[in-house]
Amino acid sequence: MLLVPETDFGTPASRAEKLVTLTIDGREITVPEGTSIMRASMEAGIQVPKLCATDMVDAFGSCRLCLIEIDGRNGTPASCTTPVAPGLVVHTQTARLKDIRKGVMELYISDHPLDCLTCAANGDCELQDMAGAVGLRDVRYGYDGNNHVKARDGDGTNARWMPKDESNPYFTYDPSKCIVCSRCVRACEEVQGTFALTIEGRGFESRVSPGQHEDFLSSECVSCGACVQACPTATLTEKSVISIGQPEHSVVTTCAYCGVGCSFKAEMRGEELVRMVPWKDGQANRGHSCVKGRFAYGYSTHKERILHPMIREKVTDPWREVSWEEALAHTAAEFRRIQYQYGRESIGGITSSRCTNEETYLVQKLIRAGFRNNNVDTCARVCHSPTGYGLGQAFGTSAGTQNFDSVEQTDVVIVIGANPTDGHPVFGSRLKKRLQQGAKLIVIDPRRIDLVRSPHVEAAFHLPLRPGTNVAVVTALAHVIVTEGLCDENFIRNRCDWSEFEDWAGFVSEERHSPEATEALTGVPADALRGAARLFATGGNGSIYYGLGVTEHSQGSTTVMAIANLAMATGNIGRPGVGVNPLRGQNNVQGSCDMGSFPHELPGYRHVSDDATRDIFEKLWGVTISDEPGLRIPNMLDAAVDGSFKGLYIQGEDILQSDPDTKHVAAGLAAMECVVVQDLFLNETANYAHVFLPGSTFLEKDGTFTNAERRINRVRKVMTPRNGYADWEVTQNLARAMGLSWTYTHPSQIMDEIAATTPSFAKVSYAYLEEKGSVQWPCNEAAPEGSPIMHVDGFVRGKGKFIRTEYVATDEKTGPRFPLLLTTGRILSQYNVGAQTRRTENVVWHEEDRLEIHPHDAELRGIRDGDWVRLASRSGDTTLRALITDRVATGVVYTTFHHPTTQANVITTDFSDWATNCPEYKVTAVQISPSNGPSEWQAEYEDQARRSRRIAAKLEAAE
Repeated sequence: MLLVPETDFGTPASRAEKLVTLTIDGREITVPEGTSIMRASMEAGIQVPKLCATDMVDAFGSCRLCLIEIDGRNGTPASCTTPVAPGLVVHTQTARLKDIRKGVMELYISDHPLDCLTCAANGDCELQDMAGAVGLRDVRYGYDGNNHVKARDGDGTNARWMPKDESNPYFTYDPSKCIVCSRCVRACEEVQGTFALTIEGRGFESRVSPGQHEDFLSSECVSCGACVQACPTATLTEKSVISIGQPEHSVVTTCAYCGVGCSFKAEMRGEELVRMVPWKDGQANRGHSCVKGRFAYGYSTHKERILHPMIREKVTDPWREVSWEEALAHTAAEFRRIQYQYGRESIGGITSSRCTNEETYLVQKLIRAGFRNNNVDTCARVCHSPTGYGLGQAFGTSAGTQNFDSVEQTDVVIVIGANPTDGHPVFGSRLKKRLQQGAKLIVIDPRRIDLVRSPHVEAAFHLPLRPGTNVAVVTALAHVIVTEGLCDENFIRNRCDWSEFEDWAGFVSEERHSPEATEALTGVPADALRGAARLFATGGNGSIYYGLGVTEHSQGSTTVMAIANLAMATGNIGRPGVGVNPLRGQNNVQGSCDMGSFPHELPGYRHVSDDATRDIFEKLWGVTISDEPGLRIPNMLDAAVDGSFKGLYIQGEDILQSDPDTKHVAAGLAAMECVVVQDLFLNETANYAHVFLPGSTFLEKDGTFTNAERRINRVRKVMTPRNGYADWEVTQNLARAMGLSWTYTHPSQIMDEIAATTPSFAKVSYAYLEEKGSVQWPCNEAAPEGSPIMHVDGFVRGKGKFIRTEYVATDEKTGPRFPLLLTTGRILSQYNVGAQTRRTENVVWHEEDRLEIHPHDAELRGIRDGDWVRLASRSGDTTLRALITDRVATGVVYTTFHHPTTQANVITTDFSDWATNCPEYKVTAVQISPSNGPSEWQAEYEDQARRSRRIAAKLEAAE
């Protein structure tokens, strides 16, 4: 999708249904009530000069360029702040307005450097454009630099030029170019919700400031880019634009980071990416972005990226670069040998939640049609597989119920086990905006995340539960709602199985589930829990957003079902502003599940034992599909250690760093005879690989991602794959090497096959996505426009199912040796295992994983902030530096897992969810003690990793 420049209508669109007709410059125009005259004019193609106005933020009315005349009214009001009214007669171009606008522009230009030819914004400067629009040809007031760009000593003397602020790695701030339009300040407040910027000084010395004598890097700025995007001059400019120049074309694509699925314009010069700009028509992000999607794309050209296939006989050998033909032929031969020697079930594959739907579909097809088994799994196993099971049991579908727009109509929000401002920051900004408008928030988390209390947002309740007690807390909330008569009986009788509800209600009403009875277990004060339950049940539209802090537990599936129970009991399903919403971690984790990446399910969540479903694929593929579920990732590793599983094809996942109990993962990989890794970099898993197939970035391929709201978004190729092939082509070539006759020439053909075989995708095609922009599944004859809200008239399974949720304590217990509980999470600037973000300038914000520890626990152990500490569990130990903070409770410690030098998962155990084997990352009994530096295991691991990444050609060159 090549784009023409987007129109900025100056003010946001009105959502009113009532229409108003007025006359502008002799033309009769009809628009929704509440629309500004500026927007009405712009929508009709009548250009009104503007500088302070942009449709991403509310009208401000400060620049005085957009003045108009209205018949029967005195003066010249600003068109951006003047709403339409029936029968108005408006003039946007008169001799009087021309003189006023020219005078205003003279004042702006007199306070602005006239270095347009060498300015980075030349060709993309609204000040320059407006000077032309108003016909400015000369300026009566000279520019001598003696204005707001100067800084003075304390006594007011010795004026000097204020230097540019180059502290942020991605953009520069040049105060001499600032026209004090406040667009950046308003974008920071209204779009991002951070309030990091202000206008400092008075008169000619006014300028944007990121804080009290702070630079941008050390301020509260989160580098989302909203201020840069809003700036009409070169005051805030991407450093990439300064170094490369202005882009000459753009292509809309979808971000490859978190599950929000933001749409971006990749702005290009030829095949060189100049910048990523959030697309205003993106239905998931509505023109907003975060630091990762906006700026952290440099990994695509990083020097460590592998661009040539490589093979080696043993993992202790150096890698040897080979041709694609040799690499694929070698892989196919090895897989055939292993199956001949050890049996059909001795090999399998892992699909990627970072690759497209089409690529994921082909991997599971290769395994089922080529390997002839169901040994396929995906990273969702270790994150959201309990979502699939729990919501499938309660509602009949394993996905979130709402679109992101729904948050704008919510009244009470429960955020449990999620940290939206760090993990899903664009959605987090939308949530903060709704909270600032008056919605109430309940946070259920052992850690005080930013949403609990910040200068502009504060939760009504924070329930700081003890890790591992989610089920007890949610059931206690239900106890209050049921015993106090706060259920929505009408909804339950009409939409759910009443007898199952009665059984569940009797269960949760038992005294052992009361807040008072569970307080000692969960650590949540009974009064706070009762208050939260009453607020959720009586506060209006209630929505629940949850993350890995719910699913990554031994009772992850049980907690998901408990959340579903809570939503049904209060009638919060099936309309805007409510619902159960899993916040998916990776960009296509929803899609990887949709595409049949689990060993027991074919695409569309249909069990492999279903004869009719298998028949669809068998006829199309021309093979017989096994009706027995295959091995999950943990089972593959166990079988490898036992000697029966010998070969693994891994597309785009780093299981050595991301999966639990690192030593066990390493042992499983080491026991295999052919491990094939397809990725961008020699990741940690590649330390144990025998074949490396270079992957392609999202910038180098066509396809689709499906985000956390089930939105299917197009991914569009903006440059030629640097490795020679898109990932789907690599998989197809491997399939051909194994004897399959695949003939796809474009990913659109793969999507056509998905649509033909998967009911929820029946109407999806690339042509349809081009027409609609994006759609949310199910998209079929019953829902041709897609399904923004699920379960509107009834649940997919028929009647909603209430399920008893008995709390069962995890087998992971604290004790004298390991008295603390470790839980893990993410940070804003980094993503997942860090393979992408660690190879960008984002490391300036998070260059290492730190262990958060409460001051009391630190004092008991003689640990100071910044000290090296040994973190040990029953599984292993590692070292990292301490961060003393009261964000965690006593008895709880917390760390991120973005850096392989820490290898936090060497600590986590092999305990997992009872239904899905999702690992229990969030509850690990640990002890911490002072340390002098890296552990023995870390030193050994670092040495093994270094030796594993040797490449023969580079070794020869070095010699």
